[in-house]
Amino acid sequence: MSTSSTTATTAAFRMPGPPSLAPARPTRRGGAVPGLRYRPAVPADPEKAAEIDRRLEGWARGLDLFPAQWTGDFTGFQFGRAVVLQHPAAADLERLTAAGKLLLAENIVDTCYCEEDEGKGGARRGLGGRLIIAQSALDPFHGTPETEEEWRQGVQADGPLRSYYWALKDYAALATPSQAARFVHDMARLHLGYLAEASWAEARHMPRVWEYLVMRQFNNFRPCLSIVDAVDGYELPEAVYARPEIQRITALACNATTVVNDLYSFTKELASDPDHLNLPQVVAANDRRGLKAAYLKSVGIHNQIMAAYETEAAELAATSPLVERYTRSLSDWVAGNHEWHATNSDRYHLPNYW
Repeated sequence: MSTSSTTATTAAFRMPGPPSLAPARPTRRGGAVPGLRYRPAVPADPEKAAEIDRRLEGWARGLDLFPAQWTGDFTGFQFGRAVVLQHPAAADLERLTAAGKLLLAENIVDTCYCEEDEGKGGARRGLGGRLIIAQSALDPFHGTPETEEEWRQGVQADGPLRSYYWALKDYAALATPSQAARFVHDMARLHLGYLAEASWAEARHMPRVWEYLVMRQFNNFRPCLSIVDAVDGYELPEAVYARPEIQRITALACNATTVVNDLYSFTKELASDPDHLNLPQVVAANDRRGLKAAYLKSVGIHNQIMAAYETEAAELAATSPLVERYTRSLSDWVAGNHEWHATNSDRYHLPNYW
């Protein structure tokens, strides 16, 4: 599609929000979104989670990745508990720690480079330039000796770039080259999604529901799910991973978890930025309905995606023991990620819609 036709399509579909889009007063209760389809997670060992947190905070402080005032943010996010929930079959603590470093680095870059409403330096304007350099911290620059040295100095001079560089180094030491390359590729997808979301926000463009879900297929948790086999101590070979049916169940799992994030972060996002795009907000604008009805419809969208994942993953799992192991790793991550959202009351509260 040409640049001119893309611009015309976007301009034609700018849409004001429907009336009465004030977010609902949140409840203070935790627990699952009523009516949401999910599988219970394996409970997280609190001692293991605390040990991962200790390792991650020591690593982050040692690299000077964030200022001291972020300590509360680190504690509230519960990185250690997140990765323990998401990887219950992890081969060892070192692999869990590597997963935690990648998760922490992704959040540092997102917050410092992308999220304007967080008040920590993120900005939409100029985001593409920052993200291409961030991608180079994962996918190294190759040039003349002089320019390579300048690149190395530039990467190490910036906290978010350092977090990417060293997190990938530690992961690559445990993963195969193919698994590391897979992760780097999926980070490029993530950055593309960041750019789409930022461009829509800057243009005040309201996407159609399918357009929004396309964006979220890129701006989602896929890099976290890219590593499930490496963290669990095996490899799904590239020739198997690349099969369209494996790619489809992987995408469905990632998309389901991303809609979960939209549902649990709904009140938090709208409290800090009433124009923040999330699935209920987009459904409300397109359907010209209130946020309660849009939120409940979004639960149904999640459930359809989740049902498709469960059905197709079960069918593929029956084809080979290795694929069955991979689907189990995916399902563990999906279940653990839901549990982390549903129980992280320091970070998330449900809207008062039931």
